[in-house]
Amino acid sequence: MKLILLGAPGAGKGTQAEFISEKLSIPTISTGNIIREAMREGTQMGTLAKSFVDKGNLVPDEVVIGIIKERLSQDDCANGFILDGFPRTIPQAEALDNMGIIIDKVLSIEVADKDIVHRMSGRRVCPACGASYHIEYKKPSSEGICNLCGAQLIIRNDDKPETVLERLKVYHDQTEPLKDYYHKQGKLLVVQGQEELKDTTRLTFSALELDL
Repeated sequence: MKLILLGAPGAGKGTQAEFISEKLSIPTISTGNIIREAMREGTQMGTLAKSFVDKGNLVPDEVVIGIIKERLSQDDCANGFILDGFPRTIPQAEALDNMGIIIDKVLSIEVADKDIVHRMSGRRVCPACGASYHIEYKKPSSEGICNLCGAQLIIRNDDKPETVLERLKVYHDQTEPLKDYYHKQGKLLVVQGQEELKDTTRLTFSALELDL
């Protein structure tokens, strides 16, 4: 299955991607993580991305798309993948189509803005390996410590309420139009995010016609 996950920041895309990835044995490709990985590894596109990041600029679409293309060509994507955080805009979606990448389904996880602000203020991230946790919904085994690598978890600036509200505005303006784009292609599935993680997961698996 070649899947795109849509949803506002903090809607729970990353967590559902982990469950789907485990179920189908396909990789989750998080844009932020693979850009950082490409920069660390010094790939051609990673080096180019670093030149923008070092100046405090956003990585332009053509570089992000180049990094995505590099990643999708790897062997572990042969049987499918989950894209989390890409595409973010209609031009990125069109670029993905123009690459000849056939997407099977696009799943949008819907959560009210006020609930997202509450959720994201409780999010904690590992600065070393990128793993994410939540003080209510996805607690680490030891408080404040990453299960995977033992690093001290942090609160990202992105997760502060004033930043979250700005990110939600950008999402509604730039990314939400993708729902209509993929609806017209007959690929859009919508899941209403629930208070309980297991309930969202049940609805997600049902929408994708997967057994829990």
